Amino acid sequence: MNNWDENYWQERWEEGQTGWDIGYASPALTEYAKGFDNKNLRILIPGCGNAYEAEELYKAGYKNTFVVDLAHGAFESFKERCPAFPDENMILGNFFDLNDHYDLILEQTFFCALDPSLRHAYAKKMHELLVPGGTLAGVLFDDLLFTDHPPFGGTKNEYLTYFEDLFEIKTFETARNSIEPRKGRELFIELKKPVHFD
Repeated sequence: MNNWDENYWQERWEEGQTGWDIGYASPALTEYAKGFDNKNLRILIPGCGNAYEAEELYKAGYKNTFVVDLAHGAFESFKERCPAFPDENMILGNFFDLNDHYDLILEQTFFCALDPSLRHAYAKKMHELLVPGGTLAGVLFDDLLFTDHPPFGGTKNEYLTYFEDLFEIKTFETARNSIEPRKGRELFIELKKPVHFD
């Protein structure tokens, strides 16, 4: 297994080693999520970090937005910025321990933070947490990155092997609205859980 546990991530917060944090909401995620007319959607953002996306969605009227992170440091500045965000929608814990259901799950630098040995489990857990017809959407690094510590990278062909048996692949292509340093190095994914799954 790995050592990327809550202590590791909390230390990163305390030491200011938060290179994944771009300082604002990811355009790829918020533009996509705001395209839904139904503001009652249950939305989950795992490994949320400073949760800029959750803040923007909540303020736009998506009140059933939930965030989960292992490190309490992730929630501190978020709560200062967005005090109205419900405490019960902030889940301090392990994504793999969740047992609720969501209409939409947004992926942003969570997949790459997990040890690659957990990628099959990640795909299965996403499938389990989504309602039939629910969607997993977001960005994955299309870059090899590191092999000994997060962020862990990979390729489109590898990633597809985790998802293609569980989801209908709607989109899996180079992201068109990545931030400048990640331009051409991200894949935008839109994966739908089939309404009927054998």
